[in-house]
Amino acid sequence: MSVRGKKLLGIMLAMFIVLGASFAIPMFACRAPDPKLDDLGTVPAFTLTDNTGQVFTEEALRGHPTIIDFVFTRCDTICPVVSARMQRLQEGLLDRKADSIKLISITVDPAHDTPEKLAAYAARFSAKPEKWRFLTGPTDKVRALVEGPFMNSMINEGLTPSGAPAISHNGHFVLVDGDLKIRGVYDSADVTRIDELNQHARYLARVGEGRSYKFGK
Repeated sequence: MSVRGKKLLGIMLAMFIVLGASFAIPMFACRAPDPKLDDLGTVPAFTLTDNTGQVFTEEALRGHPTIIDFVFTRCDTICPVVSARMQRLQEGLLDRKADSIKLISITVDPAHDTPEKLAAYAARFSAKPEKWRFLTGPTDKVRALVEGPFMNSMINEGLTPSGAPAISHNGHFVLVDGDLKIRGVYDSADVTRIDELNQHARYLARVGEGRSYKFGK
């Protein structure tokens, strides 16, 4: 190759490197920083039953992010709205990168909500059993979990005008990581917070990629 040809090749190579850098630098610069998540305590050992009739323990949460809410099947006020929002979360978390993210709904009316009733409620919101489970169990065990580490309420305040039980509880979602740490509480009615929940759950899925898990144990 002539000296002129070598110079031309060198110039083209330099242009290629500069061009590549011009694309790469903005990509790294635009990447959002890792979120700083709360540590709100640890989910303790528990044994409940899910809507498929299987025993469900805290070990089913280990190794992957889990989003949890609190509803009951006779509720005719906030619960259908919260469950519809959870359904939208499910639909937005069906891609491969979100495969490890799971959803849990815990009834705050466990004396009434048998696995069969929860199964019918789950079908109403097109819950996929490999993605979203509904839990019930003895009232004292459910209450200890809901009012303890999950910081919610299940106080029965009588009846609503329709005759349904008025069980006081909030419409928040709780995010738990693969080590059973509670990493955040998110108002399901706040679009910004739901966006953050999605981002935070995906972040936990990314940093925990490769960990083994079994949903429904």
